[in-house]
Amino acid sequence: MKTEWILCPVCGNKTRDRLREDTVLKNFPLYCPKCRQETLINAKDLQITVIQRQEY
Repeated sequence: MKTEWILCPVCGNKTRDRLREDTVLKNFPLYCPKCRQETLINAKDLQITVIQRQEY
Protein backbone atom coordinates (compact mmCIF):
# COMPACT_ATOMS: atom_id res chain seq x y z
CA MET A 1 0.00 0.00 0.00
CA LYS A 2 1.53 3.30 -1.11
CA THR A 3 1.48 6.27 1.30
CA GLU A 4 2.47 9.90 0.83
CA TRP A 5 2.77 12.90 3.11
CA ILE A 6 0.21 15.65 2.54
CA LEU A 7 2.04 18.82 1.52
CA CYS A 8 0.77 22.23 2.56
CA PRO A 9 -0.76 24.04 -0.44
CA VAL A 10 0.39 27.42 0.97
CA CYS A 11 4.07 26.85 1.81
CA GLY A 12 4.77 23.39 0.32
CA ASN A 13 6.12 21.78 3.50
CA LYS A 14 5.07 18.45 4.96
CA THR A 15 2.12 18.41 7.34
CA ARG A 16 1.52 15.86 10.09
CA ASP A 17 -0.88 13.80 7.96
CA ARG A 18 -0.37 11.04 5.42
CA LEU A 19 -2.53 9.65 2.63
CA ARG A 20 -2.87 6.05 1.54
CA GLU A 21 -4.00 4.95 -1.92
CA ASP A 22 -7.48 4.07 -0.68
CA THR A 23 -8.01 7.21 1.46
CA VAL A 24 -10.92 9.50 0.59
CA LEU A 25 -11.24 12.88 2.32
CA LYS A 26 -14.04 15.41 1.91
CA ASN A 27 -13.88 18.88 3.46
CA PHE A 28 -10.83 17.93 5.54
CA PRO A 29 -9.33 20.83 7.56
CA LEU A 30 -5.61 20.49 6.85
CA TYR A 31 -3.44 22.44 9.32
CA CYS A 32 0.19 23.31 8.59
CA PRO A 33 2.34 23.67 11.74
CA LYS A 34 4.98 25.71 9.88
CA CYS A 35 2.91 28.49 8.29
CA ARG A 36 -0.03 28.08 10.71
CA GLN A 37 -2.61 28.11 7.93
CA GLU A 38 -5.70 25.92 7.79
CA THR A 39 -6.95 24.81 4.38
CA LEU A 40 -10.00 22.77 3.44
CA ILE A 41 -9.08 19.97 1.05
CA ASN A 42 -10.57 16.99 -0.74
CA ALA A 43 -8.42 13.96 -1.48
CA LYS A 44 -8.98 10.84 -3.56
CA ASP A 45 -6.47 8.45 -5.20
CA LEU A 46 -3.54 10.48 -3.76
CA GLN A 47 -4.80 13.62 -5.58
CA ILE A 48 -5.48 16.68 -3.43
CA THR A 49 -7.89 19.47 -4.36
CA VAL A 50 -7.93 22.75 -2.41
CA ILE A 51 -11.41 24.02 -1.55
CA GLN A 52 -10.74 27.08 0.61
CA ARG A 53 -7.95 28.76 2.55
CA GLN A 54 -8.61 30.13 6.00
CA GLU A 55 -6.12 32.73 7.23
CA TYR A 56 -5.57 33.66 10.85
